[in-house]
Parts: sequence; C-alpha cells; structure tokens
Amino acid sequence: MSLITEAGKSPAPASTAHRRTDAEPVSRLISPHDRRRPAVRIGLRATEAAVLALLVLFCAGPVFWMLKAAVSPASDIVSYPLSLWPSRTRFGNLAAALTDLEIGRYLLNSVLLALGCLIAQLIVSTSAGFALSVLKPRYGKVVYALVLATLLVPATVSLVPLYLTVQNMPLLGVNLIDSFWAIWLPAGANAFNVLLVKRFFDGIPAELYEAARVDGAGPLTLLCRIVLPMSRPVLAVVSLFTLVASWKEFIWPLIALTDPQKQPISVALPVIAKTSDQGLLIAGLFLASVPPLLLFVVFQRQVVAGVGGETGSKG
Repeated sequence: MSLITEAGKSPAPASTAHRRTDAEPVSRLISPHDRRRPAVRIGLRATEAAVLALLVLFCAGPVFWMLKAAVSPASDIVSYPLSLWPSRTRFGNLAAALTDLEIGRYLLNSVLLALGCLIAQLIVSTSAGFALSVLKPRYGKVVYALVLATLLVPATVSLVPLYLTVQNMPLLGVNLIDSFWAIWLPAGANAFNVLLVKRFFDGIPAELYEAARVDGAGPLTLLCRIVLPMSRPVLAVVSLFTLVASWKEFIWPLIALTDPQKQPISVALPVIAKTSDQGLLIAGLFLASVPPLLLFVVFQRQVVAGVGGETGSKG
C-alpha cells in the first residue's frame, strides 16, 4: 500500500525547483552571471564613480565655493566667481568677520539659543514619549491624536498666538519678549520629536519593563535605568534635528528678539549684508555654516542608527 502511495505521488516539476534556486537572481536588476562579465563590471564601476562625483559636486561644491570666497578679496568674488582658488588669499577675512562684524557675539547667541532649545526638547520629547509608550494612561490615545493633529498646522499660523502668549504668560503675567526664554520654552513643543521618540520606545521589548516591574522598579527607575540607556541613537537624532533647526531659525527669533545684542547669527546676517564688505559677509556665512556641518560629522553614526530604528536590544 505504501509502495502504491509513493508511486502515485507526482514528483515536483523540474522547472519549479529551478525557479526556486533562481528566485534570488531574478529579483535583481543585474544577475551575478552578468556581473562577472568584464564589460558589465566596468560599466557599473563607471556609473558608480559618476554618481559619486555628482553627489560630491552638488553637496560639497557650495561649501567649497563659500570657503574660497571667504578668503578672497571682494574684487575677485565679483570678477572671477567660478575660479577654483583666489589669486590672493585673505585668511584675515575670517578674523575680521569675527571682530569687525561682531560675528563672534552672534555665534555665541546662536549657541546659547540652540543649547536651551535642545534641553527643552529633550525633556519634553523624552517624558512625553515615555508616558505615551510605556506608562500608557487611559487618555493616552487622545493626547497622541492631539499631538498628531498639531503636525497639520503650519508654523506661521501660530506666530500671532505664540507672540501674545509669550508677551503675557498665562498665570504668571510675565513678559518674555527680548529674553532667551521666549525661544527656549516654545521649542519644547515639537510634535515631530515627540512622535519620533515614542515610536522608538515602542520598539523596546515589553518583557524588559515587565521584568523590571517584578523587581519593584517604578516609572522613574524604568526611565533612567532601562529606557534612556537604550535610547542613545534616537536621542542623538533628536539632538541633531533640534540643533540644526534652532541654528537656522529666522522668523521667530526675529519677532521675539528685537534687541540686536541678543539676536542669533541667522537674524543678524541679513542686517549685516546691507552695509558690510562682500568678502567679510561671505566669511561670516562660512563661519555660521561650520558648526552644523561639524555636528553632523561627529554624530553621523548615531543619526544613522536612530533613523534605522535600532533599539540596542539585539543580541
């Protein structure tokens, strides 16, 4: 009986087995067999080199031109704007921009504003994300929906209500105009960072929380001992987004900080451009662009890890 059953079984078609073995190469644009051909391999290498060269040209080209113009005389910028290097280098433009144009003071204001915004956003996004993802109160879904809804409101729409609120703080009656607090406090209300941190916290295994609660850990212990040590990638992403956004913010600091002594570099540069030498102005632009670039270079690994959604619980 078993022999009949085995004989009655229809063998798998050879074509099906062949399709299974070749399933992976078929899904690729170029099969491994074609990649071994010299002409195809040379063409791929040439295409990759051309794409890389275009990326470098369009991404690093403006930065290099700004560096070249920052150390060039104003006459060379106008006469030879596309030259690879100036005929006479004036590295003193950078020092003159820091002193004569007071770029150093404006840069210091930008640093103070960015650090304050960073602290405010880290506190708000971490605590709100922890509450929505780990504590999960009964009204959490309603709060989550309200936070999502704020992403649909353009930032310019809330400028007037925000100004009136900062001008007369509710319950306190304090006027924060012309103070750094007018920039720091509204920066904490960033819905995108709250959602980003919340989604990252959702990826942490719930078994870790349950085991910690069995050992008697409270919410503060969960946050400090488990969540924060595993959240370095996403906190690095939030930090980078916050610092870059606050560094280049223009409209709100222009409205809230009317005192020139307290304005950041993003607000001061358009005013300086009206009366300053073009070479010194571009030197100031270059100095204002260096900190965000260095920041990304230092934290690029954490940024890639945070965007990729790594929670640190693997292995």
